[in-house]
Amino acid sequence: MSNLNFVNEGFYHIFNRGVEKRNIFLEDGDFLRFIHYLYVLNDDQSLSAEFRQKTELTYEVSPRRFPRKELLVDIFAFCLMLNHYHFFLQQRVENGISKFMQKLGTAESMFFNTKYKHSGGVFQGKFKFVEVKNEGQAMCLANYIHLNPIDLIEPGWKKNGIKNPQKVIKFLENYRWSSYQDYIGKKNFPSIINQGFLKGIIGGPEEFKRIIREIVFDKVKLDEFLQTSKLIDLK
Repeated sequence: MSNLNFVNEGFYHIFNRGVEKRNIFLEDGDFLRFIHYLYVLNDDQSLSAEFRQKTELTYEVSPRRFPRKELLVDIFAFCLMLNHYHFFLQQRVENGISKFMQKLGTAESMFFNTKYKHSGGVFQGKFKFVEVKNEGQAMCLANYIHLNPIDLIEPGWKKNGIKNPQKVIKFLENYRWSSYQDYIGKKNFPSIINQGFLKGIIGGPEEFKRIIREIVFDKVKLDEFLQTSKLIDLK
C-alpha cells in the first residue's frame, strides 16, 4: 500500500481515520464542510487565497463560488463516519488522487485546527488504499461503503449479524453523510459523485435498494458479502 503511483483510469478504495481514532466530525457542520471540500478541491488548481481565507472564517463553502476547470478524480461513492471516511475513486489525470487527497487533508486540518483550537495532525498518517480490479469488486465496494453506517446503530454486526434489519434499512436510507441517498433517488449531494459508472453495473434506485436489502435481511447473502469485502476492506 506504500506505492502511490496511481494509474490513470484506475479504480481505488481510499480510507483514512482521525489520529488515535479520534472523531474528526463533531457536528453536522463538520460533515457539511468536508463534503463541500469533496466538490471544491476536486480540481487541478491550487487553493486560492479566497478559499484559504474562507477556511478560517466560515464552516461552509458554496460550490457555485468555486468553479472547477479539470477534475482530478471521479468520486463514485463516499461515506463519512465520526472518525473516518471511505471513498471509491477513479483517477482522471496524472497524480490526480495524490493531489486531491493532499488538498483534502490540508484543507480539513486547517479547518479543524482553527475551529477547535487544535494543533498538529488531524488524520492518522497517510491515507490507505486498495486497488479495485474488476466490476465484482466495484459492486462490493459500493455496498461496503454504503453499509458502513450500520456500525453506528448495531456495533459488531459484521461478526454477530444484523439483529433489526428493518431499523437498519431505514437508518441507511436516511443517513445523510454518504452517497447512498443519491443512488436510491433521494437528492442529497448529487454534484459530488459521478453516478454513471455504478449505475451502469448495478442499475437504478430500485436495484441499489434491492441489493442492500438482500444483504441486510438474508444471513447467507450477508456472509457472502462479508467474505468478498475482505478484498477491499482496510480495517
